[in-house]
Amino acid sequence: MAPEAAPTPLLKNKLFWVGVLYFAEGFPLGVFYEIFPVYFRQQGVELRQIGVLSLLGLAWTLKFLWAPAIDYWRRHRRWMAAVDVAMGGAMIFFAMQSGYGPSVWVAIGLFTMLSATNDIAIDGYTIELLSKGELGLANGIRIGMYRVGMLASGVVLMASDALGWSGAFVCAAVIFFGLAAVSLTAPPERSIVVPRASFAAEVAALARSPFALAVIAGFALGVVWLVNGATNWSARVEGFWAWAVGGALALAALVALAGRARAPAGPEATVSASTAAPAAGDNGDALTGGIVFGALMELLRRPGIAPVLLFILIFKLPDAAMGFMVKPFWVDSGFTAAQIGLVSVNIGLVLSIAGGVAGGWITDRIGILHALWILGLVQAASNLGYWAAAIVLPPVATGALVPAGHQAILYSASALESFTGGLGTAAFLAFLMAIVRKDRAATEYALLSSVFALSRSVAGWAGGLGAQEMGYANWFLLTFFFVFPAFLLLPWVRGMLDRQTGRSAPA
Repeated sequence: MAPEAAPTPLLKNKLFWVGVLYFAEGFPLGVFYEIFPVYFRQQGVELRQIGVLSLLGLAWTLKFLWAPAIDYWRRHRRWMAAVDVAMGGAMIFFAMQSGYGPSVWVAIGLFTMLSATNDIAIDGYTIELLSKGELGLANGIRIGMYRVGMLASGVVLMASDALGWSGAFVCAAVIFFGLAAVSLTAPPERSIVVPRASFAAEVAALARSPFALAVIAGFALGVVWLVNGATNWSARVEGFWAWAVGGALALAALVALAGRARAPAGPEATVSASTAAPAAGDNGDALTGGIVFGALMELLRRPGIAPVLLFILIFKLPDAAMGFMVKPFWVDSGFTAAQIGLVSVNIGLVLSIAGGVAGGWITDRIGILHALWILGLVQAASNLGYWAAAIVLPPVATGALVPAGHQAILYSASALESFTGGLGTAAFLAFLMAIVRKDRAATEYALLSSVFALSRSVAGWAGGLGAQEMGYANWFLLTFFFVFPAFLLLPWVRGMLDRQTGRSAPA
């Protein structure tokens, strides 16, 4: 009988490293959203100033802007280690200072940019590390350990009572320094030769393509839209969008002028075009191989990319459109903050982690395409639990006695929604990872993640309007049907999956 294969050593196990690295990705987010608000409030900082802190979280939204740097220089593990050390240094800074001066703003701004850079490096490294058949379970583990990392920040917060804030920040620094050391022991990155056009060749190629110039203008407007969503500048600056459109068009014109200025005239033009920017139609290798916009242009030139981007926008729409209205529904049904925190938040977190692991396992067994529609339908169907609860539960003043039967109904709806949310998320994240190119994983994944984040922002606004005008029950029922337009786009999703894996078998 043949001897059994030796088990993979823990430090060489890919899933082990997925767990470790996504713990490292979740921890700084927890520091920002859980520790900083409590710390600054206890330092006597005004609520208005604490609220302004959230603007610095734009770094996570705009991280696609500098993601190309990670893809260009690669060495993901060194990026992870460097930013972890720097974030540890930021924690030492907070341990040694008190008050709320300009230096604090700078430190927090740097911290969020470092954390976003860490996200870029970890996502790119993980996508390169995993094969398609591992993406499902890996993303289930990713969901769980990311949230465990966020919860770990709560342990540091609890330590502040015993150790004081200086001691708590030192504890956080030790964790960051430890994560830096651990990241360097992760399996080495694959050796990938990535041909890149020079920046001059990229600018020249962009200038020759009207489509590329339109993309640049649209891209700039998209960035402004994201920033305005957090700052609401349009409400305070007269003619804001006119200025924004003008600025975007001016940027495109500037690129066009710069490209033409760099393009040689006369006999040298032919030589330059063949060496610096070989063309394929209007878009050459210099366009899709560019350092700055190459990943974006490559994505947009793929066959069927428009339906796929629309799918990314709307697949999680049922979850996002209902999600922002769930907590207000609990409150209006008479539940206390303690009940909401215990069941909807804490128990819900555990169930979503379990759902993520289960969804990842299922995705690896049945394939990404099948998992998207099966688990996506199950996730959307869980909204019907809240619809049923909204029909049965009458509005009750907060703190009033809620009958045990009504509690059981809402607790069951919450448990179902949390678990199935994990199922659908695991399949969806596996899909995003599967369609990016490994040599441009960091940038392409950051771009696709931003498209997904856009849908959550819009859905939250629509959720408030819908629940207000239609009532909870009708709105929750309507959100279930939001998933079906996404299913109509699955043929294009399948085509994208097949092209990216280089085969025609079912996904």
